[in-house]
Amino acid sequence: MKPKLLKIGNVLIGGREPVFILGPCVIESDKFVWRMARKIAQIARDEDAQFIFKASYDKANRTSVKSFRGIGVREGCELLGAIRSEFKIPVTTDVHSPSETEMAAQFIDLLQIPAFLCRQTDLLEAAAKTGRPVNVKKGQFLAPWDVRNIAEKLETFGAKQFLFTERGTTFGYNNLVADMRSLAWIREAGYRVIFDATHSVQRPGGAGDKTSGDGALAPVLARAAVAAGCDGIFMEVHDDPARALSDAASQVPLKNLPKILRVLKAVHAAVF
Repeated sequence: MKPKLLKIGNVLIGGREPVFILGPCVIESDKFVWRMARKIAQIARDEDAQFIFKASYDKANRTSVKSFRGIGVREGCELLGAIRSEFKIPVTTDVHSPSETEMAAQFIDLLQIPAFLCRQTDLLEAAAKTGRPVNVKKGQFLAPWDVRNIAEKLETFGAKQFLFTERGTTFGYNNLVADMRSLAWIREAGYRVIFDATHSVQRPGGAGDKTSGDGALAPVLARAAVAAGCDGIFMEVHDDPARALSDAASQVPLKNLPKILRVLKAVHAAVF
C-alpha cells in the first residue's frame, strides 16, 4: 500500500523533497529558543530545505530527578506558536497527556507522541481528536510491524494524518541499534516514516544519571536512512551541544547543519 502524502503547514511529507524536523532538544529559555529558531530557519532557507521546527516544553522522562525538564506546557506552546507566526514555519513538540494535547493543539502544527508513550490509548485518542497531524515515535521496545496496532488506534479515533518516526531499538543494556530495514517495512505497511538520527545514537542511561551518546554518528545514520528511503530526517541541533541542558551527547552542532542538509538532499536526489 502506497503511503499518503501529508501536508504540515507549508511542508509536504512524501513529495519530491525530503523533510527535516530540526531544533534543540528542549526549550532552555525564551532567548535561546528564539535564537535557535531564527538561525535554523535561515539555514533551511539558504539550503532550500523543507523544515519543521521542534523543541520540547517538557522532558518528562529524564533519567534523573535532578535534570532540567523545561518551561511548562502553556508557556512552551505559546512560545512555539509565536515562532510559528514570526518565521512562517510549522512547529512540533511532544505531548504527554490528554490535557497537554488539547493545549498544544491550539498552537502546534504536528503533535508528537513520545516513544515511551507510543501505545498509550488515551493519549493517542486525545491527539487524534484534535484534528492535528500526529507523529508517533516508535518505541525502542517495538518491532516495525507493531506500528500497525498504533495506526489502527489512530484511525479508529478519527485521525486523518499521521506518520511514524523510527528512533532505534533497544540492543542490550544502555545501547540502541538503528535497523534500516525498519524504514522499508513501515513504508510497505502504508505509512510515512521519518528517521530520528540523534535519538538513535543515544546510549540511554549510559552516563549513570544521564543519557550519553555518539552524536558524531548522527549524520552517518541520517545518510543511510535517506538512502534506505525514509521520508525525512529528525535531528536535534544546538549551537553549543556540550552546554546543552538535555541530550548534550547526541545533538548536532548548529555550525555543521548546512553541510549536513546539502549532503542529505544530494543523497535523496540520487536515490529518488
